[in-house]
Amino acid sequence: MPAGEQGDVYLRWQGTGGYDYLGGAPLLPETLDGFGTAGDIGHLDADGYLYLADRRVDMIVTGGANVFPAEVEAALSEHPDVADAVVIGLADPHWGRRVHAIVVPRPRTASLSEAGVISFLKGRLAPYKVPKTVEFLAELPRTAATKISRSALVEEREG
Repeated sequence: MPAGEQGDVYLRWQGTGGYDYLGGAPLLPETLDGFGTAGDIGHLDADGYLYLADRRVDMIVTGGANVFPAEVEAALSEHPDVADAVVIGLADPHWGRRVHAIVVPRPRTASLSEAGVISFLKGRLAPYKVPKTVEFLAELPRTAATKISRSALVEEREG
């Protein structure tokens, strides 16, 4: 890929192809010459440094445009009243998938609203990346490893 253009990240490492997953999960995609991918998307800069954008499985295609949740979450983290946030794509009849933010307000924050969050993000993101909807929770559901299951959040919202 040319410098600055997003694409799938493929790497070759000593263990490429030399593993099996428990439970029958499929192996990671691999090229014929031994490069494998874990599903990360990124780009190289002019000096050859790799920058990861997000995971392909998390990417939201809304109205034909690609939105990386990590970028929207980073913008949300700049809001002084946001303690935590996750961004998912939900089914939408107009957009295909709509960008949906789930936000945890900081303690003792009474003024955080859906309109306020959206307005804040409009100054930081391209219009198609700004969430169409915002939901507030007291805390995000995390596993013991502190991970968030985006697919479970989507499924809970029938999206």
